[in-house]
Amino acid sequence: MGAIDAFEKLNDRQREAARFGAGPLLIIAGAGTGKTNTLAHRVAHLVLEGIAPERILLLTFTRRAAQEMTRRAQRIVGETLRSARLPWSGTFHSIANRLIRRHSARVGLDERFSVLDRGDAADLMDVVRHEHGLSKTEKRFPRKDTCLAIYSHRVNTQGSLAATLGAAFPWCAEWEDELKKLFGAYVERKLASQALDYDDLLLYWHAMVEDAELARGMSAAWDHVLVDEYQDTNVLQAEILQRLRPAGAGLTVVGDDAQAIYSFRAATVENILEFEQRYAASVLKLEENYRSTQPVLDAANALMREASRQYQKELRCAKPQGGKPRYVTVADDAAQAAYVVTRVLEAREQGVELKRQAVLFRSSHHADVLELELVRRNIPYVKYGGLKFLEAAHVKDALAVLRWADNPKNRVAAWRALQLLPGVGPKGAERAYAGFEAASHRWQALNTGSAAFDALMLFLGGADTAWPGQLQRVREWYEPLLERLHDAPEVRAGDLLQLERVSTSFDTREKFLTEMALDPPARSGDLAGTPMLDEDYLILSTVHSAKGQEWESVHLLNVSDGNFPNEFAAGKPEQIEEERRLLYVAMTRAKTNLELIAPMKYYVTQQSRMGDRHVYGAKSRFLTKNVLACFEQTSWSDERVQDDGRCASAPVDVAAKLRGMWA
Repeated sequence: MGAIDAFEKLNDRQREAARFGAGPLLIIAGAGTGKTNTLAHRVAHLVLEGIAPERILLLTFTRRAAQEMTRRAQRIVGETLRSARLPWSGTFHSIANRLIRRHSARVGLDERFSVLDRGDAADLMDVVRHEHGLSKTEKRFPRKDTCLAIYSHRVNTQGSLAATLGAAFPWCAEWEDELKKLFGAYVERKLASQALDYDDLLLYWHAMVEDAELARGMSAAWDHVLVDEYQDTNVLQAEILQRLRPAGAGLTVVGDDAQAIYSFRAATVENILEFEQRYAASVLKLEENYRSTQPVLDAANALMREASRQYQKELRCAKPQGGKPRYVTVADDAAQAAYVVTRVLEAREQGVELKRQAVLFRSSHHADVLELELVRRNIPYVKYGGLKFLEAAHVKDALAVLRWADNPKNRVAAWRALQLLPGVGPKGAERAYAGFEAASHRWQALNTGSAAFDALMLFLGGADTAWPGQLQRVREWYEPLLERLHDAPEVRAGDLLQLERVSTSFDTREKFLTEMALDPPARSGDLAGTPMLDEDYLILSTVHSAKGQEWESVHLLNVSDGNFPNEFAAGKPEQIEEERRLLYVAMTRAKTNLELIAPMKYYVTQQSRMGDRHVYGAKSRFLTKNVLACFEQTSWSDERVQDDGRCASAPVDVAAKLRGMWA
């Protein structure tokens, strides 16, 4: 298939977007309308028009998205340019990392600075928090993860600390002065260690483009800048783009304002809503949906028709007609779990594999009762939103050794690595690091009391040591320690072997460590349950984790006020609208079958059946008369489930058993 044939397979609007000229362009891509395919075709079109691949900047939100976009573009371009790469494709943070290293001297950094992952940044925040006496206050002071979340929100919104506390962390507002001092000390500690956290990467890029000379140089390096998922950008990212492309020349952004659901990460829907006016941009809407049946889309359209400020879209399908989605009321969470399992098994008998079905929920704990029922019925499942690969202790241990070798001033990595040694605790680690620091961070001077570890660090820290094989050396040193440090050492050893395989796809240690911090790979440990009990398994996921995914059948739990919208959004119009968009994202994951499930009552605690303490669920305010008209409305009861959640069955004659004991 030639490149011309590939473009002919696009619909009219997709083709118009792919072949658009050099002016600023906003592509509003509704759910399931082929956004990725359209953007890949636009990249291919630019290359075919003579734009050098290295003069295209493609910004995405995951490394995998950038790789997929590049693969598709190369396939479209054809054999003649098969070797063409997009060297400037990646996430905002990975591109920022490359630019900062290129201009490190200009911004006062060592080229070998470290990038802290979220866990390391939180640990460093905790060290500073403890040093400032904030771990022993009379009143509750926010813990390390909350402190880091406050810091991140403040950085990415570019607002005041008071505004961040008022909007997102009101219970912490009384600690504003202490938090300001804590964050100042945290910054100083990072600078001393030549380490940047996730948010610093955008801050440094933002600071660089504020310098007119640097901004001109960066801007001149690219003829076209393309941005995926623009609705998920924050203030810093939008301002970086504006300084790179003040007039919008060669700027294309793709997104869907109806899927803007990440304000808790400081993303702002205003970026996409204001883009047209800011750049006098052309706007193209993609409304032909290739995922869902029309009844599912009718329900989604009706939901968003009642939203406030937005780009109005009417999704229409390219699939055959299907049945109406269902709105199902059930007695309580036990009945909800029984209903979902019943429907899932029915669909499986009709040929819909478990992995083509998903159960979605607003918050992870909403699936607790369902998980118990799945275990009881021996139905394998995976649950998205568990521990990330790099949060596993043994993986962090191995990476800490490499990170310290890569940046001898990385105190956080050094402390973790040193405390892997037998008999070395915080004080011993401090002594060893202090001696190393006094010797100007020379590996020849490291004296930990472990000759094997000292030799390993001397090898890894050597300027002439080649990258291939370094992680193997770390693994071989670390594996004998696994049994002492962790349970299930065989499983953890397998994880380290997987990490070693991943490392072989990176050219340098710095690239590997940075990507592991910014965009870590997935593994089976991301998933709750035991998915490999069977060749098939049901998908459980929060709605946020489900964005970008699709399934044949989708069941959405707890669709009532307090969950959709969340109770914490009450009284805040902009948050209520984000909750509407969250419901829209959940609904548009379904291809054929969509069910919204609403329990009539919710138990107050996990031990709720004691005394029947419960509250009644209120119908979601989003399910108006017009929206519900798109659903088949029904109620469901399971004769096995009584009001108190106990299973009813044949009576048990205990009295006869008691008499029989003494017969």
